Amino acid sequence: MHQTRRSLLRLLPAALTLPALAHAVQGQEPFPPPRQRPARPGEDDPSLPEKASSKAVLEENQKDIKKNVEKLFDLATQLKEQVEKTDSTTTLSLALVKKAEEIEKLARQIKERAKG
Repeated sequence: MHQTRRSLLRLLPAALTLPALAHAVQGQEPFPPPRQRPARPGEDDPSLPEKASSKAVLEENQKDIKKNVEKLFDLATQLKEQVEKTDSTTTLSLALVKKAEEIEKLARQIKERAKG
């Protein structure tokens, strides 16, 4: 008899969890609800700016990028000329380093502007 009580005690946790599992499974839906499709740009969304103003911003952005690229080209040309005049095996002048840093800064600005 002592042995049967032990076997009943071993089955008791399983017997108690089975109804809880059955209840949890019944509460779940077999398929999740469909996802809502996000609004596409250009659809009737009042939070988006008008196309005319965004076009003007894009055109201004394009002009700014062109101006900065021309400036970048001029700076790179100046740097090239300075490097050709200098013997870089002995020392690099501070002016060369400053010019290279200015070019790097302008290139980052152009990159950020191009990303939008």
